Amino acid sequence: MCCTSYRIHSIYVLRLFNDPVAMALLYAALVFFVRCRWLVGCVLYSLAVSVKMNILLFAPALFVALLSTQGLFKTFLLITTCGLIQVGLGLPFLLSHPVSYLKGAFDLGRIFLFEWTVNWRFLPEEVFVDRRFHLALLALHLVAIACFLPKWIKYLKLTPWNTNKGKVLVMFPDQILLPLFTCNFLGMVFSRSLHYQFYVWYYHSLPYLLWSTNLAPITKLFLWGLIELSWNTFPSTNWSSCLLHCSHLLLMVNLWRHWPREPSIPIKTKGA
Repeated sequence: MCCTSYRIHSIYVLRLFNDPVAMALLYAALVFFVRCRWLVGCVLYSLAVSVKMNILLFAPALFVALLSTQGLFKTFLLITTCGLIQVGLGLPFLLSHPVSYLKGAFDLGRIFLFEWTVNWRFLPEEVFVDRRFHLALLALHLVAIACFLPKWIKYLKLTPWNTNKGKVLVMFPDQILLPLFTCNFLGMVFSRSLHYQFYVWYYHSLPYLLWSTNLAPITKLFLWGLIELSWNTFPSTNWSSCLLHCSHLLLMVNLWRHWPREPSIPIKTKGA
């Protein structure tokens, strides 16, 4: 299903959305993060944010990863680098139309169109656009992050590793990928609205998240299929939206209850 999703093919091939571009840069950043090339990774991450701000959904877990591996001062320098890239890319607009640029770039209060929502079709439209509903979702999102945060902090500790040069402290790929993918997934669960092109925000991480749980293999495949079915129902319906939320909640709860105590350790090769 990683290669055959009709919805994903539509987003990448038939449309001109910027979501795939942002996610390509994000995945490139992850390649460097898992190789502990933090500066290059942060540069690519900031470039991804410049394409689309949904990439900020990864930020809480990334911040914990930076603190765990780089310490406070280097983390500050890396975040400053990300900020300078944003200023540099926006400089032509900041110099000519600063107010309009900032209002457009950071229009966090914009209202999504109810006709395109994938996840809240079962709500009345007046509830969907209600500011109090948006604030409630934000509060739930923050609570979910707070619940996972202790698990991320413990999971992201450097691990002693014996090499032919002696014992060193390392960070394994799972230690970076699982918290970041989970953090992004929480943003999807509590999103004010999901449009069809937003599927690429977490589509390629779903198999990883599902196989990080203790669910039976057939249950993982079934849950993955239900999520795919929800996103392929057009236009969205009450049942497809409910199905998506139920699938999300089941995965989220299982990730929280059965978070791994330690990362998957790569098999040592001869001479390692």
